[in-house]
Amino acid sequence: MSQFFMIHPETPQARLIREAAKIIREGGVVVYPTDSCYALGCHLGDKKAMERLLAIRQLDLKHHLTLVCADLSALANYARVDNAQFRQLKAATPGSFTFILQASREVPKRTLHPKRATIGLRVPDHPVTLALLEELGEPILSCTLLLPGDAEALTDPYEIRERLEHLVNLVIDGGWCGTEPTTVIDMTDGIELIRRGKGDPALLGL
Repeated sequence: MSQFFMIHPETPQARLIREAAKIIREGGVVVYPTDSCYALGCHLGDKKAMERLLAIRQLDLKHHLTLVCADLSALANYARVDNAQFRQLKAATPGSFTFILQASREVPKRTLHPKRATIGLRVPDHPVTLALLEELGEPILSCTLLLPGDAEALTDPYEIRERLEHLVNLVIDGGWCGTEPTTVIDMTDGIELIRRGKGDPALLGL
């Protein structure tokens, strides 16, 4: 049975954020709000939690997982970013973008795309997510909460709890997040729009 926290979307309660971070550190899989839609997340260093997250979504690693980072400097620790890429990232963060980049040695190999050694990275613009990242002091390994067979991401925390209460450790109700996923940009060889979502590609000249 999962826990259920109602966390204020603009002024997150510190006590609940600490409890949520503790659940993640102890190997829990959590549902949390972002600036695009709800996401599944777990501790970057926990293999079993990652496997549970993949099983919920019925994914393999040909689907990029995402490291959700607190800020651009944190993102740069986990990806190989040159000066030109850094300027482009700065123009679009924080925001509803996921960037496909070559991973640095800080990223566990088991989380990477098996052929490309790449991973998704993003810096969200949501108070709950940012508070959770600050408390953790490291990124959250994540993917969009789009369940197998569903056409759109889940948005109602009570429905999420009903459908996932035996599969996740915590559902955070952070209010309405919407159903539009992030815009995905591949920056491994130039810059390419992979998926148009909530983020405006014009910020990157696309």
